[in-house]
Amino acid sequence: MKVRTWAPLIWTLGAGTALAAISTAEVKRLHESADVVRELRDLPDKGIPEDLWSRADCVVVIPSVKKAAFVIGGEFGRGVMSCRTQTDDRWSPPLFMELAKGSWGFQIGGESVDLVLLVMNQRGAAKLLENKVSLGVDASVAAGPVGRTGTASTDAQFSAEILSYSKAQGVFAGIDVSGGVLRPDTDSNTDVYGPGHNPHDVVLGGNVIVPTDAADFVRALAAEARATTGKKPQ
Repeated sequence: MKVRTWAPLIWTLGAGTALAAISTAEVKRLHESADVVRELRDLPDKGIPEDLWSRADCVVVIPSVKKAAFVIGGEFGRGVMSCRTQTDDRWSPPLFMELAKGSWGFQIGGESVDLVLLVMNQRGAAKLLENKVSLGVDASVAAGPVGRTGTASTDAQFSAEILSYSKAQGVFAGIDVSGGVLRPDTDSNTDVYGPGHNPHDVVLGGNVIVPTDAADFVRALAAEARATTGKKPQ
């Protein structure tokens, strides 16, 4: 059950807290993350199950995770995280995230891999807003089931705080990302939202506006939610 007390998001650029600058790299990250979400809708029979998507509290998208030359057998990537309200099913401003370590992309044959993480409860979301979370240790994680009409089918999937998916070389599948370290990208979040906001403020505070360059990503999440739940736009 989702229990939230935070206020509806402020969507107009004339209200809420002023935004800082946003770099070209951060804009690219937002656009690539939006593309990954939209690609989910092109997989009607092999995407994320509708039931799981509709129950997820937050979504983390990390496009183009690549092998990190400085970590043998590991990957590194940057992405964004957004959480939705209970009252109107809108999505929060994206929190910039970064992922390090792990060794998954080459296991499934790709030079790079897009990752999508469904955060299934507030406990998992709260952990990701901390300074550093070790996936599989600090937060339970399992490879998510695939198929629009599917659902969690194992004990690990039922109990996991995070369900993880990957797309590499056109193949979409659940993937176990245990061993990875996920944390807020402090530098990017400061660039975009200013130094006065912590990660909780951005995705759960309700008083931070969606940056103009992030609108496409938020719309993609909202469109995917409508596609899986049948809800009409607000």
